[in-house]
Amino acid sequence: MQAAGTRGEAARPGTKSSLTVIDNRTGKQYELPIEDNTVRALDFRQIKTGPDDFGLMTYDPAFMNTASCRSSVTFIDGDQGILRYRGYPIEQLAEQCSYLEAAYLLIHGDLPTAVQAAAWSGSIARHAPVPENVKKFLEGFHSDAHPMPMFISTIASLSTFYRSSRDLNDAQERDLTVYRLIGQAPTLAAYAYRHLNGLPYVAPDEEMGYTANFLNMMFKRGERHYAANPSLVRALDILFILQADHEQNCSTNTVRGVGSSRVDPYSAMAGAAAALYGPLHGGANEAVLRMLDEIGTIDRVPAFIADVKGGKRKLMGFGHRVYKNFDPRAAIIKKMADQVFEVTGRNPKLDIALELERIARGDDYFISRKLYPNVDFYSGLIYQALNFPPIFFPVLFAIGRMSGWLAQWLEMLQDPEQKIYRPRQIYTGSDKRIVPQVSQRQ
Repeated sequence: MQAAGTRGEAARPGTKSSLTVIDNRTGKQYELPIEDNTVRALDFRQIKTGPDDFGLMTYDPAFMNTASCRSSVTFIDGDQGILRYRGYPIEQLAEQCSYLEAAYLLIHGDLPTAVQAAAWSGSIARHAPVPENVKKFLEGFHSDAHPMPMFISTIASLSTFYRSSRDLNDAQERDLTVYRLIGQAPTLAAYAYRHLNGLPYVAPDEEMGYTANFLNMMFKRGERHYAANPSLVRALDILFILQADHEQNCSTNTVRGVGSSRVDPYSAMAGAAAALYGPLHGGANEAVLRMLDEIGTIDRVPAFIADVKGGKRKLMGFGHRVYKNFDPRAAIIKKMADQVFEVTGRNPKLDIALELERIARGDDYFISRKLYPNVDFYSGLIYQALNFPPIFFPVLFAIGRMSGWLAQWLEMLQDPEQKIYRPRQIYTGSDKRIVPQVSQRQ
């Protein structure tokens, strides 16, 4: 195959932006157009050995090199360590914006004005309370139920209360869905936590900010007014920003896949949350804490690194499917950790983490494999400093990611190229067989 006009090499004058394919089985030559540095998979279907041939398909397990959609929400350049929401660098958003401003940006495409921000946050706050029957639903879970399945189930249950949300062509209903899901995600998360700890539910307070209100619903006990430390509120708000969207990851792809059937949005978001629940996605930062506990002390770090290089251990929180030099979110969190620990006291695990990073960054074994700290490496330490138990980490991730899921869902609904997801397969089973009588079966 020969390509012309691709991104890796400037197109020669007079050349076409296309790919020339020669099928050595037939000797036929095909010219496939290149657009946005991609070739459409369906263009390969024309390559056949005869009229009864189905045509070529592309085989790409786990979608390692397949673009499934066009999106203007998030841009990532893994080689350069770049992450942008709607064109804005994540570093600037984390420094200058609130989570709700970042959520508005993801949903609407631009940062809000002061008037728009006030109306947006007010609408979300007004829709933060959940139907009373949801509380009864939560009571049906066992007292030690994991909070993430509770969160997934209650998100899905909302579709039974807001049945008009099934009208996906109604712009007003879509707006209400956005307000409800961003507003009620922290409420449902806090209620799952309270149920797990045998505590009475705390209703959302419209007068408090988004993240401060979440901490109030989580941790308020007997005091009349709960006021979290502003530095800790800001730290959690930044974490929500960093986790708001990340291109076509597992859970986002799930939103688009489930949503492509035109199911109600609450069911689509529950599907995404279920994907996030997996230890290879939303549970990675919990695995980092377990690793740090296993190491125990700084002096045991070199031995642990030796075990990793020898294949006896895994270094959790390092490496990423997309980022190959550094994860820009990890740099932000590492800097933020010092501010958090000034309030909460220094976590001894931080020193172990820093030593792990120091040794790994100077070791050719990790450098050659492009293994650098990702967002999960330090986020768990901050969550723990904020008094969140590790079992709750995926739920926190889901709160932040809800705005990104919704932005991707809305974009998918309005994309004329999108159809119901239906990947192809390569069949590896038996050829046609005849069913034998029971007495003849081996």
